[in-house]
Amino acid sequence: MSDDDLLAAEFEDNRDRLTAVAHRLLGSRAEAEDAVQEAWLRVSRADSSEVDNLAGWLTTIVARVALNQLRSRTSRREELLDEPPAHLHAVPDPADEAVLADSVGLALLAVLDTLGPAERLAFVLHDMFDVPFEEIAPIVDRSPAAARQLASRARRRVRGVEPRDDAPRKREVVTAFLAASKGGDFTALLELLHPEAVLRYDAAAASMGSATDLRGADAVATFLSGKARAARLVLVDGTPGWVWSHLGEPQVVFAFTVEDGLVTAIEIIGDRDRVTGFEIESLPQR
Repeated sequence: MSDDDLLAAEFEDNRDRLTAVAHRLLGSRAEAEDAVQEAWLRVSRADSSEVDNLAGWLTTIVARVALNQLRSRTSRREELLDEPPAHLHAVPDPADEAVLADSVGLALLAVLDTLGPAERLAFVLHDMFDVPFEEIAPIVDRSPAAARQLASRARRRVRGVEPRDDAPRKREVVTAFLAASKGGDFTALLELLHPEAVLRYDAAAASMGSATDLRGADAVATFLSGKARAARLVLVDGTPGWVWSHLGEPQVVFAFTVEDGLVTAIEIIGDRDRVTGFEIESLPQR
């Protein structure tokens, strides 16, 4: 098999993932497929002999194509047109929108459409596809630190979907939950947990111990009772959470989902890129 054939085969193996990346960036299946096809044209003309991480390289090319489309879309919106082109009146395919909304959530889908091109790309690539900021930075012509800030701003916008009136109540719940965990108050933890609450770990947090995801209020309360003595109450990108630090450096973040005054999910995050990408603000400790 020739080198060209091998490259084509590798591209086909990655096509589904590349289409998923483009779909979340662009919000349109048709545009995503066009972006992937354009990426293939670029790939087929490029020298890939020095590429060590082919999947990462292909993702970068698709992301660049999608970023150009997002910037072009933004420019078109800013133009003052007497008669907008017909394609701007096109009605999205409801089935296509339903698939994407199902995969990312209706609220998130709406917020993604309000983000700037660079913010959207940094957030989607990092938070949805675990692409490191060092790889995102050259795509958006920023430093890794600046790319991290783009994602952080986008993350705050996404979390801003939560009604403002709910924010004080969420802080009360997360604060009370920390106090109950530190005090080993199993009953109080149960009262603050939804019966079907889940506790999840990312790969980095799980590697720090023999942790597995937990489901159900009893299991979560049993695990966390008395376990949060070293945790601190903080704002994580503007939303209440916990952090565990070592020598003053945040190591693990506890992100909470609170609905109707009950904790429905806790995500324990140890991935270094994600943790350093959060804006963490200390809160008064109780």
